[in-house]
Amino acid sequence: MRRITVASVQFAVSPDRDRNVARAESLVREAAGRGARLVLLPELFSIPYFCKDQDPAHFALAAPVEGHPLLARMSRLAAELGIVLPVSFFERANQAHFNSLAMIDADGRVLGIYRKSHIPDGPGYQEKYYFNPGDTGFRVWQTRAGAVGVGICWDQWFPEAARIMVLMGAELLLYPTAIGSEPQDPAYDSREHWQRVMQGHAAANMVPVVAANRIGTEVGTSCSVTFYGGSFATDGTGAILDSLGAGEEGLVLATYDLDELARRRAAWGLFRDRRPDLYVSLLTLDGHES
Repeated sequence: MRRITVASVQFAVSPDRDRNVARAESLVREAAGRGARLVLLPELFSIPYFCKDQDPAHFALAAPVEGHPLLARMSRLAAELGIVLPVSFFERANQAHFNSLAMIDADGRVLGIYRKSHIPDGPGYQEKYYFNPGDTGFRVWQTRAGAVGVGICWDQWFPEAARIMVLMGAELLLYPTAIGSEPQDPAYDSREHWQRVMQGHAAANMVPVVAANRIGTEVGTSCSVTFYGGSFATDGTGAILDSLGAGEEGLVLATYDLDELARRRAAWGLFRDRRPDLYVSLLTLDGHES
């Protein structure tokens, strides 16, 4: 039996980077104290969500993986607490810039980097101005908390990404997020849709999904975005086990028996009965095979 408690963290991000990192560390320590062996932080949690505007000054927020101060601090924290700690950060790699995540294992080692694959571009979420499309492909890491796959925010809307990570052996799917209001349509609330699409990934693949979002209103030059929280954890059928509301700062916690989940997944036959030979149209943009 491999039982693992997983936590996700939800809080409001301020303009003060040091304050944000300190708040994140405090919540990570609280989660570890409550038994979590893997703790998920929100997307780009150390800095405000700068993609509301197109401003070249924001490129200065990026830094290379090697010697990155946030990764160094979080690596020390993971080793001290004996936890797995995925860390979202703004990466500079020579002339390229990526929305990236470092998977830090429970001994503080960085197991590898994932670069966000799907890059959104719309009012309030102008990420294509800042981020190159990720070139790592989807990643699954063998950690002390099990085999973990991670998508970043907009990645969570694509069932292909979730399926690929589970085919690669993922036992848990994690989604660090920064999502909220739509500046062009303030009356529209996508929170329940956002949750349901990830619940579908859990149900279709029979693996738990854990998401971490931020809260609070962040004001830019062209618009503001109010982040709606809603961080949650599902079971292997997509049912939500724990969640937070739109204004709550705190933790989501869920405990899983990874061996029992694997047994049920095998018994259900989802992966036995797949027909990859019939899915060639997925490799096209318009559904027509050449």
